[in-house]
Amino acid sequence: MKRKIYRRLLDWKDKSKGTSALLIDGARRVGKSYIVKDFGREEYDSCMLIDFSTPRPGTIECFEKDSYDLDIFFLKLSVIYGVELKKRKSLVIFDEVQLYPPARQLIKHLVEDGRFDYIETGSLISLRRNVKDILIPSEEEHIEMFPMDFEEFLWALGDATTIPYLHQCFDNKTPLGQHLHAQIMNKFRTYMLVGGMPQAVQNYSDTKDFESVERIKHNILTLYDSDIEKYTGKEGAKVSIVYSRIPAQLSKHEKKYRLADIEKSARTREYESAFLWLEKSMIINRCFNATDPTVGLALSEDFRTQKFYMGDTGLLVSMVLGDDSTVNSELYKSVLLDKLNLNEGMLMENIVAQMLRANGKKLFFYSRSDSKERINNIEIDFLVSDHKRICPVEVKSSAYRKHSSLDKFSGKFTSRIGNRYILYQKDLLVKDGVIHLPIYLAMFL
Repeated sequence: MKRKIYRRLLDWKDKSKGTSALLIDGARRVGKSYIVKDFGREEYDSCMLIDFSTPRPGTIECFEKDSYDLDIFFLKLSVIYGVELKKRKSLVIFDEVQLYPPARQLIKHLVEDGRFDYIETGSLISLRRNVKDILIPSEEEHIEMFPMDFEEFLWALGDATTIPYLHQCFDNKTPLGQHLHAQIMNKFRTYMLVGGMPQAVQNYSDTKDFESVERIKHNILTLYDSDIEKYTGKEGAKVSIVYSRIPAQLSKHEKKYRLADIEKSARTREYESAFLWLEKSMIINRCFNATDPTVGLALSEDFRTQKFYMGDTGLLVSMVLGDDSTVNSELYKSVLLDKLNLNEGMLMENIVAQMLRANGKKLFFYSRSDSKERINNIEIDFLVSDHKRICPVEVKSSAYRKHSSLDKFSGKFTSRIGNRYILYQKDLLVKDGVIHLPIYLAMFL
């Protein structure tokens, strides 16, 4: 499975030359272990992978008793894992490193020693309980790994030509034409339903069988449920209820997460640790209200008003469908016929959040309510900074008729506004100063 992160691994190897370790953070089943093993096989003479979820007998004892003498340490590990390590030609991988934090602390000394390259992978790496007893090494470079994006999905299907052409259309603001647009929208809707989890994408690429894809995604969701139960301790109940209510919250017209729907007396501070756990696990993408938007959107973020999107839209679809295979069949049929009857707004907004996060952007929206004059209410789905101006982004279903919130927002913050975008299911159009983009072009924002 071709992944864009591979290029970032190559850049790190070429530029670092052993002076730093690479830490890859991402949700479970997003493909971290696969890509680093592939990278190790292709780019080094030898590769040793130490999986701390199932370490081989003697591994932990070696870390505890022999790390003071790296000659003995590596000699023993070579015997345990049956890998010959070669100076400056071998890669050592600490997989699921959050399960054994002392290995992460040792990175400082291993990098100083300089004989090998090191990559760490894990989930929930920055949670306090995973770092509280260790000194975090400054020799780490930290990158995030996300589900497969639309281009990677198309690569898996053998299509390497569509996205470069779409990039040209975006840059030149050129419509695609009805036939080509419809063809790409069909692929994009399929991508939304399959999602970007590599195992699901691989299965779909091989079989085109939505039923088996759905089983894979349900297995991943079961794994997430198990993680919540296993790792969150006393806060587990709060994490579980916040997580389980995400589809219901997103199905509403205003997709802000309302704690009052869980418990009338609930307060944000009481649930912040639950929000943080889900965010750090990268199961969800968290979106904050920027109450006074400038190019520094984080300066006015309001923690009391926020939205939660699933990190993978395909998993959101599976959460909504549950175990009803009849609904599954009807849903997939409607996708192929361009009649997606499941809440379109929910899925479209979630996939935009997913694409923006995959581009490394933190998520912001704008919400202003006027209890006396509802005509003054403003809701902008996403705000994107182009380093000089704020670009408001609204996500619309195919039946949309107007963009009053976008107009009011533009009038209120005229001097700060750059391009204005509508993301919808029709072809590219520039009208009245608003750039209307097919939803799949959100990947270029």
